Amino acid sequence: MTHQVLNVNQIIDHAKFTPFHFRVVAWCLLIILFDGYDLAINGVVLPLLMDDWGLSAVQAGMLASTALAGMMFGAMIFGSLADKIGRKKVIMICIVLFSGLTFAGGFASNPTEFAILRFLAGLGIGGVMPNLVALTSEYAPQKMRSTLVTTMFSGYAVGGVMAALLGSWFTPSFGWEIMFFIAGIPLFLLPIIWKFLPESLTFIVKEGKQAQARQIVRKLAPKVTVKEDTTFELHQVDVPEAANVASLFRRGRAKNTLLFWLAFFSCLLTMYALSSWLPKLMMAAGYSMDNSLMFMLVMNVGAVVGIVGGGILADRFHLKPVLMFLGIMGAIVMSLMGFQSNQILLYILVFLAGAASIGSQMLLYSYVAQYYPLAVRSTGIGWSSAIGRMGAIVGPILIGALLGMSLPAHFNFIAVGLPVLITAIAVALIMHDDEPAKIEVIEAVPVKA
Repeated sequence: MTHQVLNVNQIIDHAKFTPFHFRVVAWCLLIILFDGYDLAINGVVLPLLMDDWGLSAVQAGMLASTALAGMMFGAMIFGSLADKIGRKKVIMICIVLFSGLTFAGGFASNPTEFAILRFLAGLGIGGVMPNLVALTSEYAPQKMRSTLVTTMFSGYAVGGVMAALLGSWFTPSFGWEIMFFIAGIPLFLLPIIWKFLPESLTFIVKEGKQAQARQIVRKLAPKVTVKEDTTFELHQVDVPEAANVASLFRRGRAKNTLLFWLAFFSCLLTMYALSSWLPKLMMAAGYSMDNSLMFMLVMNVGAVVGIVGGGILADRFHLKPVLMFLGIMGAIVMSLMGFQSNQILLYILVFLAGAASIGSQMLLYSYVAQYYPLAVRSTGIGWSSAIGRMGAIVGPILIGALLGMSLPAHFNFIAVGLPVLITAIAVALIMHDDEPAKIEVIEAVPVKA
């Protein structure tokens, strides 16, 4: 009797969508929802903290950037750690960090304590996101991969919607602290998440845990016959390239790598400037706190539409034209937001600004993943993301400084919108659009072997 050896990558690629897939996406979506909430509360509480602690706009901008600095280091540290100890354990560590330390932020009595707690929470916020994206994509069937990853990612914007809603309901009665206490909910869910969220199947096979792999494959692909002695193997793709930063600049990729870095930097600058400062910008333009939180809610609803709709359009027309359109649209609508206009029209502009800025960011991740070949793909995504986080740190500080100058409101919004135009220009200059397709075909050959 012959011993059965199955290729686990092929099983995942060709599996039909099952309740198992639904559960993986649902748990990842729930975690990223709170991840998005934890970051979005910056925009809700900054105006209140400025009043409570007598902060200037520049000081408040610095405070908002502490979580973003933590995110940059979190993405670097927990990305590589997950390759050593597994995605599931790293996701659990990150939940403890971002949920527990955001909760603790509600007890901060001064800006220094608050900044330290936000930086440490940022390690978890930044570290969990790439691992949730990786876990979802590593379980998703090939033909549904981008749809499932985009759907999961939409939870990030839903978390922003939740922050704006809860902020308008609870902060008038309970103060800014209540927003941080709500962030502690995932800590109570940890035992349930540990029980039901599976480890990456490819990681399990890599670690040689064949019995555990057999259990998961039976749920993942019920039609595949798995015997008690069945063993699983991974794709062996031989690509003669070192997975380091230098490889991103070889084989004619230097120009495109720098353009991707510029696109990430400028897109994240706008995205975080907007999410941290939108309520305060709208108050500076003459709107009340309640109105300003409604604008934040509308922006995040727009983000959900931008992420999901952008993914669908990108599958149909390619990522490049969709990203260019979103960037140009974002620059125009954000420039128009600073002019006093009809409130309904303003809501439409804020909706489109959310779709353009946050939608562009999620699509940029997909573009980078498709551009780089397998051997340097994680390195390409990781470094683009890290450079982008620098833009995320600069954004809130820059807008805080502009607010501190008491410039006309429309000037502030033009400054927020300009970087997404730079993103569109950088994407337009990226060449060799057919290269990723060729790379994918080359890599796909061993799959069928």
